[in-house]
Amino acid sequence: MCTASRVAVIGIIVEKKDHVQLLNELLSEYGEYVIGRMGIPYKEKNINIISVAVDAPQDVINSLGGKIGKLDGVSAKISYGNV
Repeated sequence: MCTASRVAVIGIIVEKKDHVQLLNELLSEYGEYVIGRMGIPYKEKNINIISVAVDAPQDVINSLGGKIGKLDGVSAKISYGNV
């Protein structure tokens, strides 16, 4: 198994604010891999847009993205860098 780290951005859209605490718990659980995070409340659409930069093995990034995507009312997409 390859454990080389990759740099990625996870784009997250939160449509149901009931799950923000669960999302924050997941991000804290993977906190050692988080480089930075930016959240934007989009009040006109009643959603939150969050981008999380991570540096981790690809399987860790995929695991985090999958867990986030399983939250009801939360969607996530991962974009990998070539670094």
